[in-house]
Amino acid sequence: MFSPEFYVASGLLLLISVLASKASGRIGVPALLVFLAIGMLAGDEGVGGIQFDNVELAQALGIIALSFILFSGGLDTKWDPIRSVMGRGIALSSVGVLLTSLLMGVFASAVLPGLSLLEGLLLGAIISSTDAAAVFSVLRSKGVRLKGNTKPLLELESGSNDPMAVFLTIGFLAILKENQFSWGLATQFVQQMSVGAVFGFIAGKSLAYAINRLNLEYEGLYPVLTIACVALTYGLTELGGGNGFLATYLAGLFLGKERFPHRRSLSQFHDGAAWLMQITMFLVLGLLVYPSKLMPLALSGLLLSAFLMFVARPLVVYLLLLRSEFDFRERSLIGWVGLKGAVPIILATYPFVAGVEQAEYIFNLVFFIVLTSIVVQGASLPWVSKWLDLEEESSHDSSPLHTSDLYATLDGELKQVVVHPESEAVGRNIAQLALPEGSLIALIQRSNKYIIP
Repeated sequence: MFSPEFYVASGLLLLISVLASKASGRIGVPALLVFLAIGMLAGDEGVGGIQFDNVELAQALGIIALSFILFSGGLDTKWDPIRSVMGRGIALSSVGVLLTSLLMGVFASAVLPGLSLLEGLLLGAIISSTDAAAVFSVLRSKGVRLKGNTKPLLELESGSNDPMAVFLTIGFLAILKENQFSWGLATQFVQQMSVGAVFGFIAGKSLAYAINRLNLEYEGLYPVLTIACVALTYGLTELGGGNGFLATYLAGLFLGKERFPHRRSLSQFHDGAAWLMQITMFLVLGLLVYPSKLMPLALSGLLLSAFLMFVARPLVVYLLLLRSEFDFRERSLIGWVGLKGAVPIILATYPFVAGVEQAEYIFNLVFFIVLTSIVVQGASLPWVSKWLDLEEESSHDSSPLHTSDLYATLDGELKQVVVHPESEAVGRNIAQLALPEGSLIALIQRSNKYIIP
């Protein structure tokens, strides 16, 4: 039974995190970094003095959190934009993750004394995935809108590469414990990915069918239905020998592809749930780490971070996108956008649970690499996209409209169109705009005022 102090501390940490996220947007760093810092300040060596060293609980929370984060990411992914980059995105999220982990593993074992090749490969697998939440929180905070297919590719790759990182981590852990490679891992990979894909497809289609047919009496029960689906999808997929994380992502992706009522409210609910999970995980992971143990690893961590950011990630991206529609500037930006987030730190708890001798060393290195990635790549991402001329011009006030859920039941799509000062539409009335057939202007925003035409 939790004490009243637990509820007070939990509420305060969540409240501080939400309020601090407002400031993070102004200084151009991901809100996730702020959550992590709050967790560290609240920890045993911080001002909060909270003692937390339950790695098993942190890992269990991480699995739950990652399932809901991936489902929300899949639900919010637009199918039409990613269709044209599907092949490249899958290549980056699978082969790209594998190559990155191999490069990092060989380099880490070569430059770090006392770290074997297998332990280096384990470290490489843990930090091989790109975090979608970190990438797009930076882009949104600075109002960066990327040109062409760069954004859909980043969205697909960063949202779907976590299952591969999880598989590689578990696989290298198994090899490390048995001290020998087994070709059974290749068979296991095919099984996990294929079963995960099938279960994810079935779950997404079944959930869409249920939402359209059940006609529940209370709208508030629909989020409960989707929560149950996320838990069932992950659990049943794992029981069936598949990758539960891949299944939950695909369930959200295939659900988002369908038409169903209450779409807006469900999307907003799962967006809020994903933020809650991310905040909780970063706070918990911040409590787990001891800042005093990070400083002795500063040189090693910076060396690994530099290799990851300037060599491994760009090299893999250039290789996999060599003969593609993406030019040199686009490949350069994609190579730079390799931000790390909660997933590597969650995966860094796996060696602890498995009893790996170098578990604490690997965890602290991963933590340091994630911090460096968020600070360096996160802060420079808006500048790099502008320098490479891959940023679309945005209006002076492009804040998203907050609308009701009514349009979700209509046979259409709500879009926000910015009228620039040099546009030919300026000074004309609606009848003179020659709008496409079937379109309807529902709301006009001027500065902070809204006009219903």
